[in-house]
Amino acid sequence: RGPVHGSAQVEWLRSGSRYQVHLDVTIGPLLSRRMSSEGALGEDGLRPERYEEVTRTLMRETRRQTVRFEPDHIVLAQGQAVPRPVQVQDTASQFVQLTWLFTTRADLLRAGQVVEVPLALPRRVDRWIYDIQAEETLDTPAGRLATFHMKPRRSVPRPGELVLESWFAPGLQYLPVRIMIRQDEETWIDLNLSKAPEQAAPEPIRSR
Repeated sequence: RGPVHGSAQVEWLRSGSRYQVHLDVTIGPLLSRRMSSEGALGEDGLRPERYEEVTRTLMRETRRQTVRFEPDHIVLAQGQAVPRPVQVQDTASQFVQLTWLFTTRADLLRAGQVVEVPLALPRRVDRWIYDIQAEETLDTPAGRLATFHMKPRRSVPRPGELVLESWFAPGLQYLPVRIMIRQDEETWIDLNLSKAPEQAAPEPIRSR
């Protein structure tokens, strides 16, 4: 029924071999969602151990979903145990994992390349395939940045599924500077960088 404006923030915390990622999205007074991932850092990047998603919607009860990552299986939000794929990520950790991947393998962020991401969602584990598109220049608060558009092959979401497109900037530590989250052809969220990333001294991470 028309545009609704909001904001989002990504927080990345690291202490030694431990990490936490928090992704907060607020859409006016209608909805707020906090997606949090915590786990360990290894040779292959992030290895999630716990993912939590808290959604608050106007005039509805708060919904909380948790996914646990065990060494050889994943316990989904409703308690179902499924096999754990190699290098699997969750909704919050995937962006940091992709930044790490492109930082260590810059050759992957080139037009024509294909990137696969095993992803554990609250209700299922799926494998997403992305195609790297041609270079695009975006105007951002950090200046004009050359980016590469990472587009999923799944253009039409399944019921209850969100499709994500991302634009990663090699000149800004390979961070995503734009993320499009699409529910259907008429409903989407377009997240654009509002200011240059801030960096602070590392702090101890406290597990919950």
